[in-house]
Amino acid sequence: MAKRCFLLVSTLLACVLAHAQFVDSALASLEESPVATAMRAHVEYLSSAAMEGRKAGSEGEREAAAYVASKLAEYGLNPLYEKGEDLFGAVSEEGDTLISRNVAGIIPGYDRELRDRYIVIGARLDNLGVNSLTVDGEVREQIYYGANGNASGLALLLELAKRLQTNSVILRRSVILIAFGSSLDSNTGSWYFLNRSFNSTPNIDAMVNLDALGAGYAGFFAYSSSNQDLNNIVQKLDRTLQPVSPEIVSREPFPSDHRAFYDREIPSILFTSGLSPEFNTPRDTPSTVDYQSMDRELEYIFNYTLALCNGPKPVFNQSRELRRKQDAAGKVYPYSECDTPPMFLGSPEPTSFLLKWVYTYLRYPEQAVRDGIQGRVLVDFIIDEKGKMTDVKVLRGVDPLLDDEAVRVVSASPDWKPGKVRGQKVKSEISLYVEFKLKKRK
Repeated sequence: MAKRCFLLVSTLLACVLAHAQFVDSALASLEESPVATAMRAHVEYLSSAAMEGRKAGSEGEREAAAYVASKLAEYGLNPLYEKGEDLFGAVSEEGDTLISRNVAGIIPGYDRELRDRYIVIGARLDNLGVNSLTVDGEVREQIYYGANGNASGLALLLELAKRLQTNSVILRRSVILIAFGSSLDSNTGSWYFLNRSFNSTPNIDAMVNLDALGAGYAGFFAYSSSNQDLNNIVQKLDRTLQPVSPEIVSREPFPSDHRAFYDREIPSILFTSGLSPEFNTPRDTPSTVDYQSMDRELEYIFNYTLALCNGPKPVFNQSRELRRKQDAAGKVYPYSECDTPPMFLGSPEPTSFLLKWVYTYLRYPEQAVRDGIQGRVLVDFIIDEKGKMTDVKVLRGVDPLLDDEAVRVVSASPDWKPGKVRGQKVKSEISLYVEFKLKKRK
């Protein structure tokens, strides 16, 4: 009898909990705006298991590109490419050649004098893909779904395209909305667009980058490499009624495709909500994304884009942070510009430093292994005139666990032989990728 009562009570509790979850889900659906619901649908599709993490060159990335292209066409944009996508070759981390693609649509401006000037709005298409692990003798696949990174940016890109197309009659400049393939591999897609594919790169007046916008509960940030003209637009919008306003940050939250535009001296701004705790892990799923905050971010970025399209051309200026470092002792030279490059243990090849020091003493953080976090951390450092390692910092991070370990092991380097220019010892700057890769187990 007691056992039957216990089972009855357990059943009733299960029913109550299920009903409560159903009510919570229904209430969340009722509270969600139509635009937030649309972005939820985009994120759920782009970060579904079927996409297998959208790794560059994979079938999942191709399917994601096809989805973006179909939505841009559905929303009335003209395709930028005749076949809907622009294929290019890239080299994978394993050294293999892969085929990736950019997908883009264009909204022509109405102004005769400005319609041949462009505002580019971009979002990263790819993510980390799939990793195989053996747990308790069983092989398991870990999918890096990439909901916040960067299905969120793609979703916002699509809904922004729809809204801009609806309001195209008020756009003086033309707008290009593009999803960049193979972005995690050194921003290959954006580099290819600027240097090989798009014939009017000098006519690009500004670039807006949308990356990791799904963690609105953590904040909303704008990084412009300290470009005063771009920051002025933020400050001007602050004086108007906006659903949300970004915090201007002087430190780059993380490298992304805006860097390729900066390298071409095109004013660029990154909008992001920052990296969620699930970022670059298999836990980065659609359920972790804050869609209501994305709706507010969309409204703001739409207004920011209008200001770019219809206002004066922003002037490019190098930020103090990214400008080649100057100090009282003189110029800091890039490694490639040294007459005699700096040497580590007698070798002028930076890869020797990786093999003889970094990978010998690198410790893969246990928490990162448990969470399935992997990727390549781009570390920048200076070898001074005495051969000392200085100014070690992360240019392109993956996760704080991996970033900190990369900085630790690089900073502990023994002395180098300094580089020389015209026979004089100089400070030289080097950037290297430190790879953290979980091994597949049979």
